[in-house]
Amino acid sequence: MRRPEFIARQSRCPTGFLGRLIGRVMERETAAVNDAALRLLDLDARDRVLEVGFGHGRTIERAAAVLEHGVAAGIDCSEEMTRMAVRRCRRLIDTGRVRLARADGRHLPYRDQSFGKAYTIHTIYFWTDPEQHLRELCRVIRAGGRLVLGFRPGGNRGVEDFPASVYSFHTRDQVGQMPQLAGFDVDEPPLAIGEALLVTARRRASV
Repeated sequence: MRRPEFIARQSRCPTGFLGRLIGRVMERETAAVNDAALRLLDLDARDRVLEVGFGHGRTIERAAAVLEHGVAAGIDCSEEMTRMAVRRCRRLIDTGRVRLARADGRHLPYRDQSFGKAYTIHTIYFWTDPEQHLRELCRVIRAGGRLVLGFRPGGNRGVEDFPASVYSFHTRDQVGQMPQLAGFDVDEPPLAIGEALLVTARRRASV
């Protein structure tokens, strides 16, 4: 069934009551992919990890549960999702294990090489310039650090139901090349979770 454009726009940047509903739906629909991304990151208790597009906050909450002596930071473009995630993660925020910000992924509010690991799931469709987003991730990840990128590839069954005015789908090969152009070495093959793929990459020592 084709997704209405106004719903697609809410998926890109949720707002208001409908945005909160969309956030709860996304929490259920993306749980398996997000959990697989955390497994691929192989988090350690002292890691500093970044999530781009934390949405409902479930995944960053789960990441922080592992980081007894580390930090899980995240950015999201949506004011509604930021409020939702802050409420969910309040205790972890108060103890310093979670740090959330409303920000644009093209201009991450962090110093160079601030994180050892990062992940972003189902966000690439909304990036007008994917290479710029990935260069920013490369900037804030230290040399040898790991990135997990989750997406639904173009050409697969069902993607035609998403309006092209909001979603830009890329093929598996296209997404595999993007991190390499931005300064990462990509592991092969990607991990398939249902209709989604998870690409794992490591930041090169010199970019």
